[in-house]
Amino acid sequence: MTQVNVRYIVDDVDESIAFYTKVFGFQVDMHPGPSFAALSRGDLGLFLNTPSGPGGASQPMPDGRRPEPGGWARFQLVVDDLDHAVEDLRRHGAAMRSDVIEGRAGRQVIVDDPSGNAVELFEPA
Repeated sequence: MTQVNVRYIVDDVDESIAFYTKVFGFQVDMHPGPSFAALSRGDLGLFLNTPSGPGGASQPMPDGRRPEPGGWARFQLVVDDLDHAVEDLRRHGAAMRSDVIEGRAGRQVIVDDPSGNAVELFEPA
């Protein structure tokens, strides 16, 4: 299977590394400096960039918009037991955007990383 990569703009790369490794079990593949890290979890690559620094991810767009953390775009992690995952999130002090949401396809919860980027945990029906 081909790896899929997601890039999140974060306020603090070290804080984000701690969050994603401790809370979701990502591993650090590369951390060459304070403004970038590459993490992975299975076939999901997660690139963490600060909104400033030498890399291309921190450069402003031609219309003047600048990269910043937050928003509603998110990636989804499928879990077998959402209630247990929520307990773990609360133990780690994660900021939850919602309680568990019930839908036709399953149950989900949305949690913020330390910079306000959303991560969805989903338990299929």
